[in-house]
Amino acid sequence: MRQEEGGYGAGPMIFSFFLGGLIGASVALLFAPKSGKETREKIKEFAGEAKGKAEEVIEQVKGRVTSVVEKGKEAFEERKSILATAIDAGKEAYEKEKEKLAKGHPSGS
Repeated sequence: MRQEEGGYGAGPMIFSFFLGGLIGASVALLFAPKSGKETREKIKEFAGEAKGKAEEVIEQVKGRVTSVVEKGKEAFEERKSILATAIDAGKEAYEKEKEKLAKGHPSGS
């Protein structure tokens, strides 16, 4: 997953945004000129909405992370296969040169 220049990815930034919104709204509700019961109900309602939004963001981030991990595994397997093929080709070339030298033929002929 690509990280922003500050070293933070999109997931933590979105989560921080929602957390800041939740805290700000809670403080606003606490200082609003309403009864205690109304304020508590509003806070409870807002917290439920914020929880739902946070769960959505978490699921989106999990989906992205899973996708990136899968792509990374695929890329690793592809590179591993290419490297194994290159190593095998190198071993084969080495064995051919070794046979030539054993028969007394220099490698340039």
